Amino acid sequence: MSQKILLDKINVPGIKTYEVYRKEGGYASVEKAIKKMTPDEVVEEVKTSGLRGRGGAGFPAGMKWSFIDKKSGKPRHLVCNADESEPGTFKDRYLMEFIPHLLIEGMITSSYALGANLSYIYIRGEYMWVYKILEKAIAEAKAAGWLGKNILGSGYDLDLYVQIGGGAYICGEETALIESLEGKRGNPRIKPPFPAVSGLWANPTVVNNVETIAAVPWIVNNSGADYAKIGIGRSTGTKLISASGHIKNQGVYEIELGLSVYEFMNSDEYCGGMSSDRPLKAFVPGGSSVPVLPAHLIYKTATGEDRLMSYESLSDGGFATGSMLGSGGFIVYNDTSCIVRNTWNFSRFYHHESCGQCSPCREGTGWMEKVLHRIENGHGREEDIDLLLSIQSKIEGNTICPLGDAAAWPVAAAIRHFREEFEYHIRFPEKIKNRDHFVAEPFESVKHMITKETV
Repeated sequence: MSQKILLDKINVPGIKTYEVYRKEGGYASVEKAIKKMTPDEVVEEVKTSGLRGRGGAGFPAGMKWSFIDKKSGKPRHLVCNADESEPGTFKDRYLMEFIPHLLIEGMITSSYALGANLSYIYIRGEYMWVYKILEKAIAEAKAAGWLGKNILGSGYDLDLYVQIGGGAYICGEETALIESLEGKRGNPRIKPPFPAVSGLWANPTVVNNVETIAAVPWIVNNSGADYAKIGIGRSTGTKLISASGHIKNQGVYEIELGLSVYEFMNSDEYCGGMSSDRPLKAFVPGGSSVPVLPAHLIYKTATGEDRLMSYESLSDGGFATGSMLGSGGFIVYNDTSCIVRNTWNFSRFYHHESCGQCSPCREGTGWMEKVLHRIENGHGREEDIDLLLSIQSKIEGNTICPLGDAAAWPVAAAIRHFREEFEYHIRFPEKIKNRDHFVAEPFESVKHMITKETV
């Protein structure tokens, strides 16, 4: 059994309530930080821990905190990004719904470290029931003296609010989130200046993901050095994984980084193997925005090493033979799955969610969706595959925020690893007009119909 940091107490009856959470040792990190540590010492512990942003980017959290402008004299803010909109990812919802005080405690301790007196949790609009849970937890914490004026008699003040978003995926990008929090349309800002210098209301601001902030209490209570001992290499600590797809045990799991992908997929403690006797075809390790990998690159890297659940191992080989840990949205596909349809579905999402500010993303995501739609529906043209590669290459790296990259990478990876499947759709349109075409005839059984010539 791996060590649990975030989910250790989640099954304790009544853990949602302040009384039970406090009885189980809750808010100890706030006491320790405010009574025994300076803000800079808390920042140093987080830096020592090696904790990396769990929202997808994987940037070291302590380093991000150290960038905040302390010289200007402006008010500082901590904003929690709870706008969990990445398809395949649902672990932040799990934390907030079942152990909300862990996030509240993390917000207080982290705000103290940053010298923030006004902080926010920005939650996606579709999580309305979770919003109500957080509001109740904040009220309980404030009534108990953990929020408001002169916390623990220290002279430190903190107000914490939950803000509901409008249901836009783009607001998961930190500057678009800040724009939305200010009451404006959620369009990403050009950087620099970075939020650490000019963020919310032009004040120094740190934006961190729910899971990242929820890890801070354990680090403060136990030390950054102890956290760094968990995991492997620069992938320290534990990670929440949202597992879904054709597996026996779907759900949220906390793993120690460095666990092998094979063990995570097949052990009874985690996914429990495939949900049927159908073979594994592909998987997406980090949510819809990361490259898909075919079966032969899932358990082993291209160099024959065991593939591990870590930032470095999953990206081994670059995008040619690797992917990304991302937000931990672990989606598994068996051989009845259609990669073309799956890629079209992802492209449909990114086209819908593009803010439209950058023309490569605004136009390109729509073009990719249209081309993929016609391939999937039996109207594909021989030049469409290279057209898709051309479109995605003109989006990638040419937008203000990473949404353009997130839309482009899955398309490029799907063609890179499953080009023959695209060719099959184009050459045999009558075969794929049935939506469940690979259920009756998995691609491997009809693959021989494709000649070795390229389209």
